[in-house]
This record gives sequence, C-alpha cells and structure tokens, in this order.
Amino acid sequence: MAEEIKKEAPPKMKVTIDNISVEVDPGTTILQAARLIGGDVTPPAMCFYTPLKGSGGKCRTCLVEVSKGSEKDPRPMPKLVASCRTGVMDGMEVKSVTSPRVLDARAGVVEFLLLNHPLDCPICDQAGECHLQDLSYEHGKEGTRYEFKRRTFKKHNLGQYIQLHMTRCILCYRCVFTADQVTNKRSHGVLDRGDHAEIATYIEKSLDNDFIGNVIDVCPVGALTDKTFRFKNRVWFTKPEDAHRDCDKCCGKVTLWKRGDEVLRVTARKDQWGEIMNTEEGKTGWICNECRFEKKDVKDWVIEGPTKVARHSVIGANHYEVLDKPEETVAKVMGGRQPKLLLDIHNISDVNDPSVDLSKIKGPATGAVFNKTKLIQEKENNN
Repeated sequence: MAEEIKKEAPPKMKVTIDNISVEVDPGTTILQAARLIGGDVTPPAMCFYTPLKGSGGKCRTCLVEVSKGSEKDPRPMPKLVASCRTGVMDGMEVKSVTSPRVLDARAGVVEFLLLNHPLDCPICDQAGECHLQDLSYEHGKEGTRYEFKRRTFKKHNLGQYIQLHMTRCILCYRCVFTADQVTNKRSHGVLDRGDHAEIATYIEKSLDNDFIGNVIDVCPVGALTDKTFRFKNRVWFTKPEDAHRDCDKCCGKVTLWKRGDEVLRVTARKDQWGEIMNTEEGKTGWICNECRFEKKDVKDWVIEGPTKVARHSVIGANHYEVLDKPEETVAKVMGGRQPKLLLDIHNISDVNDPSVDLSKIKGPATGAVFNKTKLIQEKENNN
C-alpha cells in the first residue's frame, strides 16, 4: 500500500494569472505557469534561462503582483515578486499586465537598464533580435531622465570568435552560467562591483573552449556577438533555415542564416522565448564551435526547411514558408537576352564588390576587406 501511494503523481496546483486559470505541477514558478498561458500574460525575462541552473532573479523585469497567496492563506503579498523565482501555490492569484503597479515597475526597470546602454542599434549586430529592444518598446517610456555621462569600459579581446561590447551589457550573468555549466573551463566572469562591475577575463585570456560560442546565443543584448557575422548583414535581410549534420561533439541541429545561397551565420535552435531548444531525442541544443564558426557552406548541412518565425518579429517581415526560389522571367521577356546594368557601381565602389564572398570572410566585414588597393599591395608583397 505504501509503494502504491509513492507512485501516485502529486496533485496539480491551480493558479490564476490575469483572470486566466491553469493547472501546473508542484514546483512550477509563476513565470513558467504564465508561459503555459502565453500571450501578453507572460512576463518578460532578461536574465532567466530555463536550461541554466541558478539563472533568474537579477534583472527584475519579470515582476508580478500576487493578489492572493493561496487557498489556505489568501493574504496578498505586500511587495511585487520576481515571477522567475517564486513558486506557485494552489489557489494563487497573480496580476501581470492587469496591474498598474506592475506596469509602472517594469517601466522603471527598463529605464534603469537603459541608463548606460548606448543607442547604437543602427550598428549593432543584435538589432532585430535584441530582447532589450523588444522590452523597451513594449514596457519602456518615451524618454529618459538620465542626464549624466554614461559609463564606458576598456575593450577586452576574447579571441577570434567572440566580440565583447561591455557598454551594452546589462549583467544578466547568462554567459557566466553558460561557461560554467556547458564548457569544461570558465575563463571569464564578473569583475569589480557596483557601477564598475563588468564581464571580462583576468589578464586578457581568450575564450577558446569548444562550446564557448553558446554565450553568443544566450546574450539578450549585443554585448557578445559573433565576429564571423560582424557587419556582414542585417538579421531581417537573412532567411533562417533549420539544418543538421552528423557531429561527434554536439547535437548538430542548428539554424542557418542565409542571404541567397550564402550561409552568413550559424546559431543553435531557439524556442519562442529565445531559449535553446532540446532535440527530439532529448539531447541538449547547445552546439560546438566547429558547427557554429567553421561550417559556413550549404554543402556541409542537410537543409530541413524554413525556420518558423513569430509574426511580431522583424525577422518575419520577408519570411517564406517554402524553399522554392522564384523563377527569373526577365530573360524570357527579353527573348533570352540577359539584362544589362545602366550604371555599374562595382567599378567605383569598394564596398559593393561582387568578387568578395561574405560567407568566406573569417572575421568581420570591415573596410580593410574591401580595400582593393590594400589587397593588391598585399598580394604583390606575398609574391
């Protein structure tokens, strides 16, 4: 009889969020319960990351109001609580977007996060898929009251693959947890305290672990970006496609970000909350550096199909559902003749050089890559 009791599943708990009820398992947090409901009810989260143990409770963007603690203790909680760290109780009632206190608190948190954040979205590679952009648009205010000089940091070299912009960092600690839990060795962390706290390595070490590239995927802002994709394209001009390959290091299931037939970037697959997706076999979705940085050819992958993109995302502006390419009809109309350019800007433009394949550039697409005079001199010196 005792063994039968142990095998019985624990009873479900009923929680109501913004007048919508849902039944969850014991140990579920308010944020996880809200995600089961979905929509505007779900609080934003900038530091919580489901696959990372210990994440959450730092950014305070997921604050909610608990108007009823439980059926046994119906008293409301006096202060707003972080939904990512607060477990549900049976009969709990929560207010998210229906609470003026919550909306005002989130606006204040967004304003605080943007105090020292530079307005360099036009040149940031994270623009278009930045969680801070979405957060400021949905929960922020029109302007800032901050009138002082913004903090700046000394540049740190993290190696050939990862670019660090500490001025954009919001200290969510995701990259630290990722390096601590996914890789064999963590070389970076948070140095100093208070206003001087920064993500960096001690004595300028480079991040060269086989799985260290995953810190790029978990970063919610443009603090950690991919050097191999840097300045090559805007994310809303690329087409994401699901692909896989046989890899002896990782799951090998990725998202290819293509422009035409060029693979400009490779990332791990993510769910609707921007978190790493596990595979159907139950393997973790983290990918190795070889898949991320070195496999930039379509021949290296088995294409599965277009990635599903949320309609509200700017990436879905030119989204497609099939991989069929449109048929070129100009030659048919002109009797088989190919069109000619009225003005060929390639002769005078160093940037729009068709001979330079962006996907083959190992590093950032800077002016030095397109400087024809410099390239010719280098070839002559090498010969």
